[in-house]
This record gives sequence, C-alpha cells and structure tokens, in this order.
Amino acid sequence: MKLISLHKNYTKLIAKSAKGDRRAQQQLFELFSPKMMSVCRKYMKSKERAEEVMIGGFFKVFTNLNSFKDQGSFEGWIRRIMVNECISQLRKEKKFEFNDTFVLENSMDHVSHIETEFEVEEIQKLIDNLPQGYRTVFVLYAIEGYKHSEISELLNISESTSKTQVFKARKLLKNAIELQENRQYGTN
Repeated sequence: MKLISLHKNYTKLIAKSAKGDRRAQQQLFELFSPKMMSVCRKYMKSKERAEEVMIGGFFKVFTNLNSFKDQGSFEGWIRRIMVNECISQLRKEKKFEFNDTFVLENSMDHVSHIETEFEVEEIQKLIDNLPQGYRTVFVLYAIEGYKHSEISELLNISESTSKTQVFKARKLLKNAIELQENRQYGTN
C-alpha cells in the first residue's frame, strides 16, 4: 500500500512542479538528486564538476517537465536528461578524444591500497583514470545499458568505434585491477 501512495505522490509532485511550485520542485530535487549525482559522477572526473552538471540537468528537468508524458519511469526520464547533459558538457569542453594509446603505469599511483575487494570509490577512481572517450562509452554501455547503436547515435561515432572503446576500456580496467592486486600481494 505504501508503494501506491508513493507513486501518487510523485504524480502530484510532478504536476505541482510543472506549474512552478517551488516546494514541489525542491522535494523532487531532494528525492532524485542523490541518484542523479551518482549518474553524473560516472561521467565527470570530479564531484564538484558532477554537481555542476547535475544542477544544470535539473534546470532542464524543471524547464521541460511538461514534456514528461507519464509513460515509463520518471526516474528514467530524469536519468536520460542527466546523461545527455553530461555528454553535452563534455562536448563543450572538447573532452571527447577516442585515443588508441594510453599509458597505464603512472595513472594508478594515487589509487588507495585495496584490501580484498574493490569498493565503489576505488572502482570509480579506476574508471576516472580512463581517457574520456573510453570512460564515456564504457559508462554508457556497461553501466547505463545503452546499445552500441544508441551510443553511436548519441556521440556521433560509428558502432565499431563504440565497440572498440568498450573493449579497450575493459582491457585497461582489467590491467589496472591486476596491477592493484599485484601491488596488494607484493608480487609487483
């Protein structure tokens, strides 16, 4: 029964927010900002930059709230806006370079010692160390669940480039994890 009233509250909050009710907008922001911050953080290298992009994304959410047709998940709709906002910001900063080479050794020096299992922060640091093109395509594909055809359309690259970037990102991540494990057990 709680689940049904929760959905009704979203519907009411969305309707009030679309009419410009600042309290309702604040409530929606408070409900969804932690998850959306997590989404933005996957694309942006720093928490501060991710927060800036998230705020811009929420501005777009509230500006375009009337276009949400209540078909599907509201959270999914917001998430899509956040992903698009991250990609838009990366384009503005000209951060999209799809490199073929990348030096791994020095990029892992600042990652903290890992006991037995990788924690979310440590994995995020490994992902942060990927070149921006690798990181963006990897996050879209492996974490967000986009198909290569969707990624190619979203980033204006070929499907084969998308597949290659994911392959290379996985290879770099695998090497980074092995490097950390070797350091942990003193075999390197």
